[in-house]
Parts: sequence; C-alpha cells; structure tokens
Amino acid sequence: MPDIKDIGVLLAEAESAISMANSPDDLEAISIKYLGRKGQITAVLRSLKEVPIDQRKELGAATNKARVKLEQELKEAAEKFSKGDKKANFDPTLPGVSHRIGAIHPITKVLKQVNQSFERMGFEIAKGPEIESDYYNFEGLNFPPDHPARDMQDTFYVEGDMLLRTHTSPVQVRTLKNSKPPVKIIAPGKNFRNEAISSRAYYTFYQIEGFLVDEGVSMADLKGVLNAFCRDFFGEGLKLRYRPSFFPFTEPSAEVDITCFLCGSKGCRLCKHTGWLEILGCGMIDPNVLENADYDSEKYTGFAFGMGIERVTMLKYMIDDIRLFYNNDIRFIRQFI
Repeated sequence: MPDIKDIGVLLAEAESAISMANSPDDLEAISIKYLGRKGQITAVLRSLKEVPIDQRKELGAATNKARVKLEQELKEAAEKFSKGDKKANFDPTLPGVSHRIGAIHPITKVLKQVNQSFERMGFEIAKGPEIESDYYNFEGLNFPPDHPARDMQDTFYVEGDMLLRTHTSPVQVRTLKNSKPPVKIIAPGKNFRNEAISSRAYYTFYQIEGFLVDEGVSMADLKGVLNAFCRDFFGEGLKLRYRPSFFPFTEPSAEVDITCFLCGSKGCRLCKHTGWLEILGCGMIDPNVLENADYDSEKYTGFAFGMGIERVTMLKYMIDDIRLFYNNDIRFIRQFI
C-alpha cells in the first residue's frame, strides 16, 4: 500500500528525468510513465480506495499536489524546447549541420543561355502546345501524308490525327499563320519520339527552333546568325562548316558542324576523331511552307534552324550519356552548381 514517502520518491524520480530530457519526445515518455493512464502516480490515485479512511485524505492531497507540480514542470520544460532554449544540452564541440545548396538542372541552364543568346540578336520567344495535330506537325511543314520523310520521326499518336509533337517546328506554322512579316522567332520546348533509349537517344528531348521571314532574307543572313550564336555560346575561335543535307521544310538544307573544342580539331573520342562536332540543322524555308501560311513566296523568303538542347549541353559539358539528364541522380545535378 503506498504512503506519502512513496509519493515523494516518485516525484523526485520524475523531476530528475525531466532535468535530463534532451527532446520533446523524452518529455512525452516521462509524462506517460508517471501521469498516463497506467502511470505510476495515476496508479496511486486509483488505489486510494484501498487506503484506510484516516490516511486517505492526507495521501490523496499529497498525490494530487505531486501530480499538479509534475504537470507544471513538464509544461515549462516543453516551452523551453519550443523556444529553442537548449543551452543545457548543447555541445559546442559537435560539427555543424550543413545545408545543401540546390542546383539548376543543366538542361534548364543551357536552354536559358541559348534563349538569351538569340534574344540579344532580336529574336522573340514563341511557344505552342505539346499535343499537336498532324497538320501542324507534318502537313503544314511540307510533309504530305505519304512523304517518306515521315519515317524519319517515330511518332506517338494520341487519338485520330492528334499526336505528341516530334519537333518544335509546328510553332513556326502557327506563328506564320497569325503574324505578318517581318517575323523573327525562336521556339524552345519539349518534344517526343518513339525511339529506343540509348546513350545518345531518349524518347523525350528539348529542342529550339528559330526562323526569320522578311523580304530579301538569304543564306548569308542565316550563316551570320548561326556564326554569332556559336561564338557567343561556345566561345571565340571556333570554325563552322555547312554540309548539304535534307529537311522537308527547308530548301536548300544544311547541317552545321563546329571545330571540336576539346581537341582543337586534332581528333578525339568526343568528335569521333573527325575534328568536327555536329550541332544543328538549318536551311532556307521551303516556298511551300510559306504558301501554306498565305505568304507570297515570290516576295518573302526566310530561314529556319533547329537544335537539340541535350545535344549542345552534352557538347558544352562533355557528357557522354543523355540518360544522365533524366536519371534524377542528385550527385550528377550538383556538379552544375
């Protein structure tokens, strides 16, 4: 049967535990041990009916007084933790906790740099939907239904003639249909192709399309813009070469290479020992594309170019696997702080 001395011992034990507590969780454990439904002080209160009547009043008063005091001390200790008053438990010899700094994804970083480079040359940014119609993605760009060039792009079809765009070129058609020359636009955005994933290909990728339409636009204007961009983005001292190519929406068409900045065009693994790195495709806009947008192709001419952002990012930072951009490995991302 408990007596007043037992209550004093329990209170002393609880107060000692409170003074040693290192966290709110410790205080919660103490409260449960002594004041919970099955706590030791609660047990004394429940056993008072077994105590002789002449002792019951004195023991009950002492137990209630101990309970109230313990509740108050627990409350005060909890308030100290909430205010950050932990001086008694602070060890200044412990190492500090570092806070990791976030980093902009390399694709986002390069896309911003490319946009800014062309904006300085007077290009405006235009955007379009990622779910496109067959007309804007293909037909309006001189891809007839049976054109073999459609096989160059494995397409994700959504429903009917709706699809996930395979390039940002549909923005060119939409902009030309809703604008009057001169038109000077870049169109950055995400695209989708049903391709096997490898170190150099992924089913989703970023691209930037650029085009200019006005009277008297020539291939010389195209080369001037691209030369300025490459030297601004990759650095001075680069040489460019234009190789004949084919795109349904440009004629003539070309692919652009720059001298390998890793080996100085001597030949290395990055440039496959050719001394050159391919960066983009370009050409003069096909008259059919201008006619589809109700432009007089006898009066107006224009050029267009397109580049994969992952491609130029891999070249700029000498990354050899496109999958690293999408694996979400924080160790890779932190390298670009």
